[in-house]
Amino acid sequence: MLVLREGDRGPEVRKLQLLLNTQRLQGHRLDADGSFGPKTRIALREFQKKKKLEVDGVAGSATWHALGIEEKPNKPPPAQSTNWMEIAAAELGIREDARAGHHTQRILDYHQTTTLKATTDEVAWCSSFVNWVLKEANIQGTNSAAARSWLTWGRELQDPQQGAITITKKQGADVANGSTSGFHVAFYHSAGTGAKFSLLGGNQGDAVRIREYDAKKYEFVKYRWPT
Repeated sequence: MLVLREGDRGPEVRKLQLLLNTQRLQGHRLDADGSFGPKTRIALREFQKKKKLEVDGVAGSATWHALGIEEKPNKPPPAQSTNWMEIAAAELGIREDARAGHHTQRILDYHQTTTLKATTDEVAWCSSFVNWVLKEANIQGTNSAAARSWLTWGRELQDPQQGAITITKKQGADVANGSTSGFHVAFYHSAGTGAKFSLLGGNQGDAVRIREYDAKKYEFVKYRWPT
């Protein structure tokens, strides 16, 4: 499990809050909002004191174990870094050329990592971008321009983490991402409030950018990690 402390946000924080609420800590009923604030820290310290753990207000492995949560194989191997996120972030700002008959060469480079090898930046390029980034990180992608090709790539994560390849599916076309199939793929960036989260990806409003999404508006959201 992740090490969590005050200031963190996301589904793992919400899980921690729900687990603390099962401990019947008098006067410390938490709103499971996924935001690690002062109330969560105080409740956590009370739980640690109750279990005779180090009282530091930080949810580490000992605290998770005391809450009945064991380390999951879902966690990526420590030796494997998410350096692909640094590569992806370096591409922020790359966008399609709006001039008729003109195409951004960088996007054409992304396309060359797929079997389609599209020659225009008007062809949906979210999957091409993910393939290009992983290739730069020396990781084998799907070599496909189809976002849905990532549904069986790598291994599935039950909970998102930064760098996870994230596949979304809307009912009908996903116009904002230039997808007629409704599928889109990008890298998980961060959690927002409620069911919202942010993705770093290509073809997000015709550019490489970080964009916020609402999981409630999608048929499904899947997370994959390299094997």
